Amino acid sequence: MNKSIFLIVLMNLFFLSLIAQPTVKEAPAGFDVERTGIGHGKIDTISYASKTVGTTRRALIYTPPGFSTRKKYPVLYLLHGIGGDEKEWLNGGKPQVVLDNLYADGKLVPMIVVLPNGRAMKDDRAGGNIMAPDKVQAFATFEQDLLNDLIPFVEKKYPVLKDREQRAIAGLSMGGGQSLNFGLGNLDRFAWVGGFSSAPNTKPPAALVPDPAAARRQLKLLWISCGDKDGLLSFSKRTHDYLYEQGVPHIYYLEPGAHDFKVWKNGLYMFSQFLFKPVDTTKFASYTVLGTAAVTNVRSASYPQVMPDSKVSFRIKAPDAQKVQVDLGRKYDMIKDTGGYWKVTTDSISEGFHYYSLLIDGVPLADPASETFYGMGRMASGIEIPFRGGDYYAVKDVPHGDIRIKRYYSSVSNSWRRFYIYMPAGYEGSTQSYPVLYLLHGGGEDERGWATQGKTDLIMDNLIAAKQAKPMLVVMMDGNIGTGGFSEQALRAFENELKQVVIPFVESNYRAAKEPVNRALAGLSMGGLQTLYAGIKNTNLFGYLGVFSSGWLPAQQALSEAQYKFIKDNQPAIQQNLKLLWVAMGGKEDIAYNNCKVMLSKFDEVSLKYTYSEYPGGHTWPVWRNNLYSFAPLLFK
Repeated sequence: MNKSIFLIVLMNLFFLSLIAQPTVKEAPAGFDVERTGIGHGKIDTISYASKTVGTTRRALIYTPPGFSTRKKYPVLYLLHGIGGDEKEWLNGGKPQVVLDNLYADGKLVPMIVVLPNGRAMKDDRAGGNIMAPDKVQAFATFEQDLLNDLIPFVEKKYPVLKDREQRAIAGLSMGGGQSLNFGLGNLDRFAWVGGFSSAPNTKPPAALVPDPAAARRQLKLLWISCGDKDGLLSFSKRTHDYLYEQGVPHIYYLEPGAHDFKVWKNGLYMFSQFLFKPVDTTKFASYTVLGTAAVTNVRSASYPQVMPDSKVSFRIKAPDAQKVQVDLGRKYDMIKDTGGYWKVTTDSISEGFHYYSLLIDGVPLADPASETFYGMGRMASGIEIPFRGGDYYAVKDVPHGDIRIKRYYSSVSNSWRRFYIYMPAGYEGSTQSYPVLYLLHGGGEDERGWATQGKTDLIMDNLIAAKQAKPMLVVMMDGNIGTGGFSEQALRAFENELKQVVIPFVESNYRAAKEPVNRALAGLSMGGLQTLYAGIKNTNLFGYLGVFSSGWLPAQQALSEAQYKFIKDNQPAIQQNLKLLWVAMGGKEDIAYNNCKVMLSKFDEVSLKYTYSEYPGGHTWPVWRNNLYSFAPLLFK
């Protein structure tokens, strides 16, 4: 009885190993070394008649250990690169050894693997100029040879399962591009598709997956892998970026390496373990060795890296430091390795832009691998976390405006100051006048904030191109004037700078429409208080006001009560002049949330109309970018 139970448990464990996704993230040492004492598959050469090419063509075929003609098997079609042929994988990758070892470890569903020649022409050898146009074209022609000649031959001569869910295609380099093109272009024929270091023959993403819904519905697994030092990495990344934006589940696997068989063998090792088993798409993001270098890194810096699950890996060399942390709002302790590098991987980080600092022995410093941004009252590092909804500030093929820096002399501060100004596409060639949005930063920041952290130009370019917002000038001025902070003296100094200097300067030097209905004022945090102070007192100048993550401070009761009294005493005129008072918060986690709620209750008491909006994310740039994206289309209508 005990022996029977043991056998049942053993059989169940073996069965579970066959349906489980890989438990490792890269191949272990020795995975490609031939073992003795295990079952071995068999490699044969086959010949088939190709009507597509008009000749007899050859391929290799691998049958697994224990192959039997009485069973039926799924099939993987494994393609070579531009300089190879049907023997490239055999000579450089030893797929039979990799697969035999996986079978011995109980990690694969038994399958047949076909290694064809992807150069579909009569002289299909890899001699001479492999980049000759006719040879390159032959790789595209292979699609028809594969679908109409090779697959029917294999399915006639071998005991294979013929439905799409039992058919996979993968390849390296040129073959990776073929696999993505042919597999994704024929979802009625393939449910499992893999590209290892896919080459420039890979179609542009929108052509590769023109119907993301169909891909989501029909694909079992889409695998995209590449080495981090591969010169062709950009082709894999652009495909991944598009799939991510379109919500198509896939594995984007990056590993240390270049364009070679070290990477491709590991790709086969990992990819093959998923095939013809149930898959859990919710775990796809965990399968990678490396992340993608953050777009906010300085040129050629490989760290910080953003992982597919939005975790971030940091690395800094500080061999003499005693303690190193990363401060991303939460502090993460870094671990030192024997080479003097300190490393850590964070939890998943929320969307968009975040400031961060390195704390080296308690001293906050900018990461030398990151671009720096003026925020928190100093130059700080910043990291951009991609997210599926970030398309509205992506660089697109639309007309682009300009952001320019303009210096001016301030009679209020008796000093030279500057602002940034966004001018929409077509401004230079036009004679029309444009409405103006005056857009204000928060505390600890300056006029650079909205232009860099805020991505104002891209947001406006995309809105205007989509005809969702009117073309407008956006003036991003420096709100740090006078004593600074939130005192009435500082707010009055800002109001004077805006009214007496900046607006007259803009309207004298740019084609700015001068009517109140063509002016808007908006700001975040401290800039929101400046908007409340200078905007509500001057609705004869502004028809639109936007208050982002802000509200009068209860601790400054005298100041706030004076504002509420002004509103009450002038409510009819304010209401008549204002086209829109738009108030937005970053949800309950926004540090200004409670202040704002108190302020809005006061607005209700004096019957001041407003529109309220929330976007989750707290007191952060991802929220404020979305505020601009939502606010700008409401202006100047």
